[in-house]
Amino acid sequence: MADAASLVSDAFQAFLREAPEHARAWGAMVGGLAEASALDKKTSALAYLAVLAARRLESGIPFHVHIAKQAGASREEVISAILIGLPAAGLVVTQVLPAAIAAYDAS
Repeated sequence: MADAASLVSDAFQAFLREAPEHARAWGAMVGGLAEASALDKKTSALAYLAVLAARRLESGIPFHVHIAKQAGASREEVISAILIGLPAAGLVVTQVLPAAIAAYDAS
């Protein structure tokens, strides 16, 4: 089972390493938004996966699939979250599906 840190993209690892003050500010903002959300952790993680899929941000998929799985999301829920954007975003959401499935099965 991979730990969450090993699932972070090289680009984000470089951000954390090379710009630690910016990374702390980013982390504080993300934490504040999570605290302000009315969504439970699983719903929030699944919604975030839907946004990543619609934006084709495949590099964030493994980490956020891991977070969703830790929050109790099933494999089917992860797949459904990614595919929920089909009507609005189109088939582009399927681009991240292989990475999501691989990440779910690996963690």
